[in-house]
Amino acid sequence: MESKGVIVADVQADFTTWKHGALAVPGTDRAFIDQVRRATAAYKRQGHAVFAVQDWHPPDHVSFFTNHPGRKPFELIAIGNRSQVLWPPHCIQGTAGAALLLAEPLFEAVVQKGTDRRFDSYSGFKDDGGAATELDGLLQRRGLRELIIYGLATDYCVKATALDAAAAGYRVAVVASLCRGITPATTAAALETMRAAGIGIAAPMP
Repeated sequence: MESKGVIVADVQADFTTWKHGALAVPGTDRAFIDQVRRATAAYKRQGHAVFAVQDWHPPDHVSFFTNHPGRKPFELIAIGNRSQVLWPPHCIQGTAGAALLLAEPLFEAVVQKGTDRRFDSYSGFKDDGGAATELDGLLQRRGLRELIIYGLATDYCVKATALDAAAAGYRVAVVASLCRGITPATTAAALETMRAAGIGIAAPMP
């Protein structure tokens, strides 16, 4: 069986209801996290190369509403020529909320994103300023051209990571049952956008 790259996006405490996270995605209770853990372990047993993507923000990150006086959570503002959603502070470097909820020995590498205070970074491949993470290089060094992607959230980081992967020439499948989205409407729109980009959505479970 040809080895594939498995990318687990942002399965971190602050994004889960189980851990009462600062930016909890609906449906992310302990049962969901256990499902993701079992699936990820199964992919690893099958010989696939598993990578984690981890939100890792400095406290003064541009995406935090608290760093914009007078603004509220979930407002959309303009910063230069781009739009920015203002989020509650989350996944701050070194805090419990930023912790991965899967055991790190499952992963060949943990790729951190959102580390530059000036730019948000939904994608595991690059931030909004265009700065690349190490993810593409890690995949290329392993000779991996087919990717399985899942995690949090379907309508933000999973979508952005999958679209960037497809644009870079990878064959991509998103396991929707191992993802959760912020709202039903934006999740449905994200799945449709990914399908239109040639990304498979009905990838089989391991």
